[in-house]
Amino acid sequence: MGPIREPVADALPMPPSWSFRFVPYGWLTALNGTQTVRGRSVKVDASFIDIVEKSDALVALMGDFEARNGPFVLLGNVAWTKIGLGRDNIRNRTPAPGVTGTLGTSLGLNIEMTIAEVGAAYEVARSGPLAFDVLGGARYWYQQADLSLDVTAAVSVGDVEVVGTRAFARSGSVDWLDPIIGARLRYTVAPGHELVLRGDIGGFGVGSDFSWQAIGAYGFELGTYQGISFSGVIGYRALYVDYAQGEGRQRYEFEMLQHGPVLGLSARF
Repeated sequence: MGPIREPVADALPMPPSWSFRFVPYGWLTALNGTQTVRGRSVKVDASFIDIVEKSDALVALMGDFEARNGPFVLLGNVAWTKIGLGRDNIRNRTPAPGVTGTLGTSLGLNIEMTIAEVGAAYEVARSGPLAFDVLGGARYWYQQADLSLDVTAAVSVGDVEVVGTRAFARSGSVDWLDPIIGARLRYTVAPGHELVLRGDIGGFGVGSDFSWQAIGAYGFELGTYQGISFSGVIGYRALYVDYAQGEGRQRYEFEMLQHGPVLGLSARF
């Protein structure tokens, strides 16, 4: 009889490792809503084409980051824009209560804005190529808005800056933080091809009164170089927020829908 052999224990499964994805992207955004600076309100209606053709300034830097370990995901997103709009895309609205005197036609609106999101998602269900995540986190807003108006003969401009025939209402720095909750649906169409649908709501009176976001994106693998997988990303993003602070001449309000196509390049490693 040969030597007794000890049973070989089953190899323990390797714990899931972290993977990372970075997506620099462009958001071809349109603006529809109301902007109020120092109690003076304008209606904004500008498509992306309007912004490109008529904007005095158009700068944007945007990126999305994801770190995954099994079903757990850390999320991050930053979008910084600086947009200048002319009189064709804005029109005066009724000033806030307590703002007396009149200003003439709105001549321009310049907005500098940073939107930063951080959060986490967790996969709670999966069926074949379909996966469902819940997510939560926070969305930080930073803005500066300058509204220029034509000065009329009868006007009270004690709280605005007058340069020649123009009056400038300047908001200074305005920022707030919105908690957000949402969900994400991921569908693997084919190897290297994924459709993602995401929705979230936030604000709840903590920062803004209310906000919502909807994103649909399709990713398609382009190839691998030195261990990094590259994919193209196309989609559509819509983001709405209703924020207000102050009264009368201190009133600042940003009630705006930003929406448009998204184009990006994903790097996964």
